[in-house]
Amino acid sequence: MQDRNLSRRTVLASATVVAASATGVVGAAAAPAVAHRRDDRHLRRILSTMSVEAKVGQLFVPYFYGTSATSPSQYDQERNLKELGVRTVAELIAKYHVGGVIYFSGWANNIQDPRQVAALSDGVQRASLALPTPVPSLISIDQEHGANVRIGSGATQLPGAMALGAGGSLCDARTAGRISGAELAALGIHQNFAPVADVNVNPANPIINIRSFGADPGEVSRMVAAQVRGYQQAGVVACAKHFPGHGDTAEDSHTGLPVITHTREEWDRVDAPPFRAAIAAGVDSIMTAHLQVPALDPSNEPATLSPAILQGVLRGELGFDGVIVTDALNMRGVRTKYGDDRVPVLALKAGADQLLFPPDIDVAFHGVLAAVRSGEITEERLDASVLRILRLKDKVGLLRGSPYTSASEIERVVGARRHRLAAARITERTTTLLVNRNRALPLRRGQRKLLVVGASPAFPTDATRSTVPELAAAFDELGYSTVHLATGRTPDTAAIDAAVAAAQGRDAVVVTTDNVGATSAQRTLVSRLLATGVPVVHLAVRNPYDIAHLGEVPASLVSYCWTEVELRAAARVIAGRVEPRGKLPVPVQRADAPSQVLFPAGHGLTYDD
Repeated sequence: MQDRNLSRRTVLASATVVAASATGVVGAAAAPAVAHRRDDRHLRRILSTMSVEAKVGQLFVPYFYGTSATSPSQYDQERNLKELGVRTVAELIAKYHVGGVIYFSGWANNIQDPRQVAALSDGVQRASLALPTPVPSLISIDQEHGANVRIGSGATQLPGAMALGAGGSLCDARTAGRISGAELAALGIHQNFAPVADVNVNPANPIINIRSFGADPGEVSRMVAAQVRGYQQAGVVACAKHFPGHGDTAEDSHTGLPVITHTREEWDRVDAPPFRAAIAAGVDSIMTAHLQVPALDPSNEPATLSPAILQGVLRGELGFDGVIVTDALNMRGVRTKYGDDRVPVLALKAGADQLLFPPDIDVAFHGVLAAVRSGEITEERLDASVLRILRLKDKVGLLRGSPYTSASEIERVVGARRHRLAAARITERTTTLLVNRNRALPLRRGQRKLLVVGASPAFPTDATRSTVPELAAAFDELGYSTVHLATGRTPDTAAIDAAVAAAQGRDAVVVTTDNVGATSAQRTLVSRLLATGVPVVHLAVRNPYDIAHLGEVPASLVSYCWTEVELRAAARVIAGRVEPRGKLPVPVQRADAPSQVLFPAGHGLTYDD
């Protein structure tokens, strides 16, 4: 970790100066994201029928537990009652008039399969339309793909941002956004908190990293703009995040309050361009970051609570007039200075519109309501945010026609064969070959018996599936005879000895790594496998920086994530079924001399090299 911290200035210093994005207007104040000069009279009529409580509720996007709007499991009802004061999301909507909700897999148990998600969305909309002022909900999700994905089984899996950055194709980025957006819309989800617009210039970044398109502001800008267009062409609200830029931090804002030490010139050159590009592309919403940027606000308020950053820079300088969404308000980065009743009030006063994931909905709701009733927040200011939210709902069709899902549309769109084929083709263009000594790859005709071994992170949406066995299965489908052994991120001596023993009699070993550091036992595993004399192929299933710690491996590739679609693409490249075409979207520094570049951004071999 220390080595990567030392190298982040090298990456920052080499970041490309961006004069213009693919839109040609990145360096100047961009046009507002949404043409808000249109006739809003029908929206203002809706607004005029709302009570103050209903208006305050429209601002909130809370979480909840369960797979059903009205009849979740008893366990989920009890969790809702304990944390939210209600048993179901339908009761949550009725009590607080919330304008939207956010779905999560895993811990929140909102997601099982597409049919269930659609039924949940329909239940949320029925509850919203039962309110005194019946306004449909804007249902949200974090479906970035790659490492950060919520809907797994049944939906099309696509490569994440850094993989798309390695592919370098604006068409592929836009197509991925359009496919994802179309499937979300079919499931009744109309706001996706993607794409990530952070420029990952810090290899030690613990929270962004492969969620970023890369380290070059120009390339990130073009990819962000392409994804924004793809999502919004599919009828889904895109959300560029995390403003004013979370790409150069070694601290996670979930657990602390990071400080971005960029000068104003560095911010203009490195962090700002992707947000300018998103605005020029028409992005409808932008998410704030819970971090301090002294160059933009010397008061050191977190950006989410900073009028100087949200009103002065984002709205004033960049010209954004769409919806500003806070990052989750349960994160430590925004709760270090103020109580949970004050944070949403201060976010609104700073310029935010949507208040995402309050840790206590009752405290947050009544905190904002009290601020409006006392005059601390004027009703005019409240109306401005509600009107922006209504514009989004109108734009995606929620205020015109039925907000409910269609069974035939789900069948036609979600996980469609054409989508899966497109995802496979896109992903095959992202796998990056870093090292290929003596043409170790592709595997030769006689190399049929493989050992797949190494780190085996679980799939993002299915903990019953993990990297090593799934990669082995991908090779089996290609006609290989594989055995596999998951040794984990911290293999002990026994696990390493077992891997070395398993390599005997194999024609080749494919070893996976996950976030290798200077003292990682994964280094020992790779070294011991190399000493067997069996040909070794290294696959970094997360960070491209792993190779700096692994010495003289014959062949090394990066998949940028460990989902099924990315593992299958990597297997096909290793087998020679497709050419490696990816190029590093970030530079990789030497582990022993972080000021020196081992592999520059843009490096990537083919089988003709």
